Amino acid sequence: VQLQASGGGLVQAGGSLRLSCAASGGTFRRYGMGWFRQASGKEREFVAAISWNGGYLAYADAVKGRFTISRDNAKNTVYLEMNSLTPGDTAVYSCAVNIGGTATRNRYEYNYWGQGTVVTVSS
Repeated sequence: VQLQASGGGLVQAGGSLRLSCAASGGTFRRYGMGWFRQASGKEREFVAAISWNGGYLAYADAVKGRFTISRDNAKNTVYLEMNSLTPGDTAVYSCAVNIGGTATRNRYEYNYWGQGTVVTVSS
């Protein structure tokens, strides 16, 4: 499975971005998908996840109410809509596949990872 994240960029605090992650080489509709982020000097942390059919969503407390994860199985793509961005959201955002189909918060339960897209939020 290959993942390609896109949509990152530079945005002012309070702004919005929409990240996309396109998957290829597998059976996307069966996979759980997650978004993680890693800020400079920090460990990778969970952001959001969605189950194979979109029926279960999970969010980190830091982004709940501001970020929305969704998926389009016809396009083999998962999205992360990010609103009310703050400088604390600055990080490299990566998408990942859980072949078991679940929306897990545990990064060690993800089997494939994309390279990431950089999000920078200025104050």
